[in-house]
Amino acid sequence: MSRPLQNRVLATGEIVAHPARGRFMGNRGILHDERRQIGAALWRHRAWIICVLQWKDWHRDVMTPGAYTELFFLDEAVALAAGHRPCALCRRERYNAYREAARITGAAAEMDAVLHDERAVPRRFFQRRDRAEAGDLPDGTIVFDGVPWLIWGDTMREVRPEGYGPSLPRVAGEVTVLTPPTTRRALSGGYVPEVGV
Repeated sequence: MSRPLQNRVLATGEIVAHPARGRFMGNRGILHDERRQIGAALWRHRAWIICVLQWKDWHRDVMTPGAYTELFFLDEAVALAAGHRPCALCRRERYNAYREAARITGAAAEMDAVLHDERAVPRRFFQRRDRAEAGDLPDGTIVFDGVPWLIWGDTMREVRPEGYGPSLPRVAGEVTVLTPPTTRRALSGGYVPEVGV
């Protein structure tokens, strides 16, 4: 059995090797080399997108040299927490719904620039995080307390690469938030992520 490729994105933005399959694909540019290894750079452009696994009759060999690196996510909540947004090509309806819910009026490049400032610490390839009151967070937000936790209703669930842990009561007080502010605005504005809970 072959070893899994390093192409699974966690809610923390890290890209790891894990055998579990994801429900969505995306990209951040060409991150791998001819040996299908990812280097230190965790992005090459600002348009971090979330795509469907199948689109029309298109077929790609994963991590083809010179082509973008296919990244995979447990589900949409994880992809959003990592700083990605819906693709305008293969998920046009969801892209439009996200823009409307987040009250974005500018071009996609402007939205990507704002999201990039919210998700990435410059020159460090590290995820930017902020703090907020747990009770104010919309469903679909992922917070961090040693491990990522999905906020869903009055509950929270540990986010694992292969799925979610048992449902626990939502915590109270201030928490560290992984999901960027623009995406939280979309979630508060009615955008409901496709979540595998």
